[in-house]
Amino acid sequence: MAGIKQSEVCVVLPAFNEEKNISRVVGEIRSLGYFVLVVDDGSEDKTALEANKSGAEVLIADRNQGKGAALQRGFRWFLEHDYEALVMMDADGQHDPKEIELFLNALNEENGDFIVGNRMKNPEGMSFIRVLTNRFMSWLISQIARQEIPDSQCGYRAARREVLKSMHLSTTRFETESEMLLEASRLGFRISSVPIRSVYADETSHIRPIRDTLRFFNFLFRYLIR
Repeated sequence: MAGIKQSEVCVVLPAFNEEKNISRVVGEIRSLGYFVLVVDDGSEDKTALEANKSGAEVLIADRNQGKGAALQRGFRWFLEHDYEALVMMDADGQHDPKEIELFLNALNEENGDFIVGNRMKNPEGMSFIRVLTNRFMSWLISQIARQEIPDSQCGYRAARREVLKSMHLSTTRFETESEMLLEASRLGFRISSVPIRSVYADETSHIRPIRDTLRFFNFLFRYLIR
């Protein structure tokens, strides 16, 4: 398997109302030599403007459609261009850009198809309820995928071109991240993890606990039936 070079990596940031953080995040990634694509999911602030000023390619949705929809739009752009690997990061500064190298190294290992960040070895800063919920959901996804995925809800992840080219995703919100894992496993791709840290500051989560949890289990039920 040929090794993926830094110049062959596209970093995708789905973003919604992140004008406060996006310039710093894009700037740090660009300073490391990576191409950045920001998918503005119908923001009501200056997210797109700040991202563009910081050196990112920017796609703008005319209305908020959900993180999954933003990711899928980024995937389509990626597949229309000549990149070999895609790295997904959150736009709120919760992920350390310096750790992109960990994902690139993992992609270049044997069976390095789909790589997911693992915060659960040191979940410092994560609430007790969130830790319990994450561990349960990760266990559930691991059982269905028949691969060990210790942090299935982590948005910091990377995939080779052939993985994204093969996927057919049907969801548009936070459950898309789980659907990606199940699809990759169903298609026979190997899912690996790398330990990462999360930088918790004053980020505002766009997750709606009750609604998104119900949507997650509805998705799982429909996926298993299908």
